[in-house]
Amino acid sequence: MSLDDLSAAIARHNLSVSASDCERLCRYTELLWDWNTRINLTRHTDFESFVSRDLIDTLQLSAQIESGQSVLDVGSGGGVPGIPMTLLRPDLTIALAESTGKKANVLTTIVQKMDLSVSVHAARAEDVLKKHQFNVLTARAVAPVRKLLFWLQRRSGAFGQLLMIKGPRWTAERDEAEAEGLLENVSLDVIHEYRTPGHDSNSVILSVKYNR
Repeated sequence: MSLDDLSAAIARHNLSVSASDCERLCRYTELLWDWNTRINLTRHTDFESFVSRDLIDTLQLSAQIESGQSVLDVGSGGGVPGIPMTLLRPDLTIALAESTGKKANVLTTIVQKMDLSVSVHAARAEDVLKKHQFNVLTARAVAPVRKLLFWLQRRSGAFGQLLMIKGPRWTAERDEAEAEGLLENVSLDVIHEYRTPGHDSNSVILSVKYNR
């Protein structure tokens, strides 16, 4: 697979990505997929799945974040959306939280090899928030809404907004969180909805803000 293959996949989905960003995204996938042969980091191991899922999600999510914000990517795994967002949005200050030590080590290696100004925390997000504050938290394929809110509720003063990418089951997840009393003093809203290629249902971006 080559840069031309990535460029072709981006063109098929009518996405706007500069040539220089495309080159850096290609370098990221090379590093990610090489590590993926040794440790499970992603199921998206070709350019079509990377673009149609990872890149589209990243672009849709980053469009909801204002310029100059500090962002913590919760449960970053293989680095999506945090690392692609770093490449596409240099105006943001981005950190990654990954509690699995081996994955965090891989992220650190990728960040170093790509010379990115990204902090990697080998810790759970709620522990990172004990010492650091962020404007925005992002969460993609990490946990149900109720679990995320339970984990983060005691650190709500350390961030301004939580953005979650969710599928069609988001309403059931919201209801579960409400049944457990986790939506008290919380504003939860759908701020964006978009079609994911190859899927019948739409994805949504949920915004959570704590009422203080």
